[in-house]
Amino acid sequence: MNPSRRSFLQKTALVLAGSTVFSRDLFAAAPKTITGVQLYSVRDEMKKDPLGTLKALADMGYQYVEHANYVNRKFYGYSATEFKKILVDHGMQMPSGHTVMGRDHWNADKKEFNDNWKYTVEDAAIVGQELVISPWLDEGLRKTYDDMLRYMEVFNKSGELCKKSGMRFGYHNHNFEFTQELNGKKVYDIILDNTDPSLVAQQLDMGNLYGTGANAYEIVKKHPGRFVSLHVKDEIKSAKGSMDGYESTILGSGVANTKAITDLGKKSGGTLHFIIEQESYQGKSPLDCVKEDLRIMKSWGY
Repeated sequence: MNPSRRSFLQKTALVLAGSTVFSRDLFAAAPKTITGVQLYSVRDEMKKDPLGTLKALADMGYQYVEHANYVNRKFYGYSATEFKKILVDHGMQMPSGHTVMGRDHWNADKKEFNDNWKYTVEDAAIVGQELVISPWLDEGLRKTYDDMLRYMEVFNKSGELCKKSGMRFGYHNHNFEFTQELNGKKVYDIILDNTDPSLVAQQLDMGNLYGTGANAYEIVKKHPGRFVSLHVKDEIKSAKGSMDGYESTILGSGVANTKAITDLGKKSGGTLHFIIEQESYQGKSPLDCVKEDLRIMKSWGY
């Protein structure tokens, strides 16, 4: 995980239904698959001009976005109702979003969520999400194997809370899940083994794990049906101190075997959401990059 991404997530964690892509039941008959973009790919543009950036993405052909900014009950500065209207006005939908669920969201004594997390789920439903995804697991929650088991129950409880609004809770990996072991088990295996698939979806980021020695293709193959969402990402070697010596790049131009993993997700991984994310740009503009990424995804049949 690059330092800027970690800082962004930590800050978001601290300050922490309208039309949807398919039925509110994620497993209704023949659900529709979608191709979208993680707005973190154009984070600076969204900070400066969210409306103009969304229009630019819509003009490229994007119909679906995934947010990475929910602070004080606002998405990019707009309430859930306001942001929903903005999306509709641009012919867009937001079936998923990233908000870190941390220790402060759960009262272990009362065994219930605090208002901040309840609001997160409530606003996600208003804006039309199907998945409420936490993209980080604080180090303090994974110091020991027993710590992990306790917090996986919180994951399941969050799934129950989201289910009441017709959604599912989800988790998005970075790299530590494949390098850290507790009681001889990788953190990612602990997550998969101790969360209820009907309540907790997995969003596999195939790029984040590339430099860890883990193989995204083999993970999807080993756990058919577990990956409701994929972050479709390619990687190149980098000397910039980014994640495990790699950084993201235009789809198909790197070394991450992206198309094969994406195709396997569609075939047997249970994947419904294919979310393009590019965090590094090799001198190109972020908007030009995600435009090219979408063109390539379409050429692949998505």
